[in-house]
Amino acid sequence: MTYVLLLAAVLVLLNTYPLLVSQDLMFQSKKTTLQRHVSVMASSLAGLEVLTPEGVSQVMALLDDKDLARLIVTDASGLIVYDDRETGSAAGRYAFFSEIVQALDGNDVFYSEYSGGAFRSRAAVPVMYRNVAIGAVYAYEYDTVQGELLKGFQANLRNISVLIGLIVIVMSVTLSKALTRRISELLRAIRIVREGEYSHRATMRGSDELAQLATEFNSLTGRLQATEESRRRFVSDASHELKTPLSSIRLLTDSILQTESMDDATVREFVSDIGEEAERLTRITEKLLRLTRLDDKTETEAAEVHLREVLEKAIHMLTPLAASSGVALIGNLEGRGTVKATEDELYQVAFNLIENGIKYNVPGGYVRIGLKNDGQDTVLLVEDSGIGIPEEDMPRIFERFYRVDKARSRMAGGTGLGLSIVKDTVERYRGTVKAEPREEGGTRFVVRFPGEGGSRT
Repeated sequence: MTYVLLLAAVLVLLNTYPLLVSQDLMFQSKKTTLQRHVSVMASSLAGLEVLTPEGVSQVMALLDDKDLARLIVTDASGLIVYDDRETGSAAGRYAFFSEIVQALDGNDVFYSEYSGGAFRSRAAVPVMYRNVAIGAVYAYEYDTVQGELLKGFQANLRNISVLIGLIVIVMSVTLSKALTRRISELLRAIRIVREGEYSHRATMRGSDELAQLATEFNSLTGRLQATEESRRRFVSDASHELKTPLSSIRLLTDSILQTESMDDATVREFVSDIGEEAERLTRITEKLLRLTRLDDKTETEAAEVHLREVLEKAIHMLTPLAASSGVALIGNLEGRGTVKATEDELYQVAFNLIENGIKYNVPGGYVRIGLKNDGQDTVLLVEDSGIGIPEEDMPRIFERFYRVDKARSRMAGGTGLGLSIVKDTVERYRGTVKAEPREEGGTRFVVRFPGEGGSRT
């Protein structure tokens, strides 16, 4: 409807404005030519002291009035002394035309109109003798030639308008069908994806805005599919991880309840095992809650935190664990870079990386913690002399619940969530984290936080 209304407005303008302009030009031309013609006649009659039928007829015989439909000359009283109409001549009568009345008052008068395919023009001028109006000349022109030209111009405009209208309507219908068909395909794809078919993709040829929209839609659908697969895998892994300690607790409690003559030492051993499994459940749920908060992008009040002080605190807390595992903690904290984050989250990053280095190390090994400034960036390095990570597992170590050696991870109390928390936390503050093998054995983790005005590398 918008296109139709716009087209109608354009066509109306096309059929009115040029015609109005053409009519105005015709009127101006008629005024100039007809008034000049009548003025010449009045000037010729001005030589007569009194306008009489005989004198006026003699003067008019010398002038050309063939283009006029009617020519009338009156004296000062309005009496018609000359009328070129052979049939129905008004000579000898008084003229009551308004144009003649105005001309006898000393005014030049002109009127013109267009109707019925012809221009009807009237002009009247006074005949002056010694600055006194002694009569008036009135001329009437009926021009069908110019009228036919204007009528033909109007017909041409109308035909052009009809042709343009038909072309635009056909093109609009064609383009509208093509456009609505493509939009319908995109809506159909949206409805399919809304029902949960994240693998569906919209097919849209071309490079226009709809094709770009379909490309963005497919990209979004791909991310939704990846997110959904990750969510399902996460739920499955979380269920499995929670099921294992729960099954152990259930088995141990059933053993205690079903064994009537169990000695105290065995009961205490079973209860101790139940406590360990409960602690494991606590660690898993705490880390799941932390990951949930990271996924929700919960706003936290970040502040400038000195990373060196956080690292010193984490090293101090993990020194007993390192000592019991026969692993040395070596700090090389040269830089005093500040990171805009929360102290608790930075502590979790440092704690998880150092704890991993201790748990998956060898007796007599070491974990080296480094801090340095690289331009505006703050760089944290945690490297260990442990068992290392196989090359094929390196791309997946930041996935949730992914563990390289599941048996050793459970033995060490790992949940498979620590590195995921590290990665999500670091990226939340525009940082990067990567893991790489060391030539001497073990693994090196490099965490980089950009400074003010810095960029991620």
